[in-house]
Amino acid sequence: MTQALEQRTYTDEEYLNIEVTSEERHEYVNGEIRLMTGGTPNHNDIAGNLYVLLKLALKGKPYRTFYADQRLWIPERNLYTYPDVMVVPRPLQLQTGRNDTITNPVMIAEVLSKSTQDYDRGEKFVAYRTIDNFCEYLLIDQYSIHVEHYIKTAAHQWLLSEYEDPTVTLSFNAFDFQIQIAEIYESIDFNA
Repeated sequence: MTQALEQRTYTDEEYLNIEVTSEERHEYVNGEIRLMTGGTPNHNDIAGNLYVLLKLALKGKPYRTFYADQRLWIPERNLYTYPDVMVVPRPLQLQTGRNDTITNPVMIAEVLSKSTQDYDRGEKFVAYRTIDNFCEYLLIDQYSIHVEHYIKTAAHQWLLSEYEDPTVTLSFNAFDFQIQIAEIYESIDFNA
């Protein structure tokens, strides 16, 4: 999903100036700008399915749901990124001086690809865990039915549940909502 651009160190300000006028999305990792490549149809459908389900379930509740193009700033890791799906409590907390960069998600979901799965499980999850109110993380495989659901149980403690049965119901902890795993994978063709 990401690849490095010109090999040099950029400041946060340089990155943001490039990003707001760019037709492509880029991730910023501690001075390095990485182009975020497009996803597969399965990747987009899975993220879209989850977004729509969350958007409808949280309608009228004190949350906002974002999909793919909402930038997140993680100051402790000097990281700007675009999670596939995130839920943020109201009122939104924005990066100081910006009206386009969120800082306070409670739940993030990433759809895994072969090129990003290690990053999403490793360095990126480590960065997400530095966000004070972040307490729920979903990693969704796009090649088979497999969902990893991490729930923060205490400071520095996370519980992992894994789902491969499409009939199982996943319950969110950050807000009151349950979905069947099959709903996340609706219309997905693993043979395509």
